[in-house]
Amino acid sequence: MLYLVPTPIGNLKDMTFRSVEVLQEVDFILCEDTRTSSKLLQHYNIKKPLTPYHQHNEHKVVEHLVDQLAAGKNIALITDAGTPGISDPAFLLVRACKAAGVAITSLPGATAFVPALVNSGLPSTRFTFEGFIPLKKGKKTLMESLANEERTMIFYESPMRLVKTLELFSTYFGANRKAAVSRELTKMFEENVTDTLENLITYFTSKQVKGEIVIVVEGKE
Repeated sequence: MLYLVPTPIGNLKDMTFRSVEVLQEVDFILCEDTRTSSKLLQHYNIKKPLTPYHQHNEHKVVEHLVDQLAAGKNIALITDAGTPGISDPAFLLVRACKAAGVAITSLPGATAFVPALVNSGLPSTRFTFEGFIPLKKGKKTLMESLANEERTMIFYESPMRLVKTLELFSTYFGANRKAAVSRELTKMFEENVTDTLENLITYFTSKQVKGEIVIVVEGKE
């Protein structure tokens, strides 16, 4: 069995009882960064081997992992934070397991965009998750394709690129379009700000921004 196990996006208390139980019972755990995951395992007294699995090696190791699963191993996949497969490695392994007939269980748990969406005050009945915007190639095409999107849009962003991304949204969606920025979710200095794109640009230009960012943008009326 392959278990996809969500991990806390900030507050270590957001780990579920079931997630801890699964990590204690599997044969070994796949993770993005062994240093980051070791802290989580130590906090919950989980003593299982950690094996690197990330965007730089997933193509090389996926076949070997499927062979181990098919041979009877139970493996958990975690990421540095959040749910595997949401802007994090998991897709290739899941697809290979499906093709090989290997059983998969995805546990519910922490993911950044859900609390950001609920906190935003923007419509949540219909939304589209876009993840990270391309750094160069494909950025213009993506923005043009979303210019007339009527659903609420959700993006991930780094603190260094936040203002530039808000300016990009203002150019394609209009300065008066409402949006929300959430950062440091579940942590001590969590911040959720909802306003027009124009006002958000002014606000975040005037301060030093830290932490992972979720941007929620109102759809076109």
